[in-house]
Amino acid sequence: MEVLGIDFGGTGIKAAPINTLTGELLAERQRFDTPQPSTPEAVAATINQLAKHYQWKGKIGVGFPSVVQNGMVHSAANIDKTWIGIKVDELLSARTGCDVYTVNDADAAGVAELHHGAGKDNKGIVMLLTIGTGIGTAFFVNGELFPNTELGHLQFKGETVEKYASDAVRKKLDLTWKKWGMRLDEVLHYYEQLFYPDLFIIGGGTSKRLDKIQEFITIKTPMVPAQLQNNAGLIGAAMFASKK
Repeated sequence: MEVLGIDFGGTGIKAAPINTLTGELLAERQRFDTPQPSTPEAVAATINQLAKHYQWKGKIGVGFPSVVQNGMVHSAANIDKTWIGIKVDELLSARTGCDVYTVNDADAAGVAELHHGAGKDNKGIVMLLTIGTGIGTAFFVNGELFPNTELGHLQFKGETVEKYASDAVRKKLDLTWKKWGMRLDEVLHYYEQLFYPDLFIIGGGTSKRLDKIQEFITIKTPMVPAQLQNNAGLIGAAMFASKK
């Protein structure tokens, strides 16, 4: 099935048509800057531009940086606060003239990695962490997604996990790879003690830098980089929409 996958991020909104059975991109990926402020109307206009670029008429799946439940936005940690309470599926469907289905962005990336990437055929407990501006999480048990976990917002050392160990914190505090790696190690130990996962998948930009911090990671659970990298969110969002 062909679905237009869209990944709404803090700095960019990316799109590509996806073959949801294989995870392949069917055309070159397009990226527009995320509007600032990222209000519902401004983001809807940008998503409509992307749909028009591909002259798209079918289903659209959108990976969204928020808790999305039954088509409604419930959180706004890294996007404009005016999104809270918006019926996002209705708004984007009306704006594009297509059937649009949104899903938490980390969940989208997780679905893609579990079916077409680093977690393929793993039937245990799998946690994907997307480490960038924040820390998103996707949680799977026996291949089934437990949606909207948002475990980056758990309290940790007087902060939240993402305010302690995200890539944005590394840059803000100018942490060395060792200091940042040790912070991530603490977070991974915390998750390990809570959930006893069989596998950690590390996504986001950090997936390309694991070699810089690997020596500082001391957890028992296997940890691997995401394989689909910047396309995981697009692919997973398209797969989510294909089942609607």
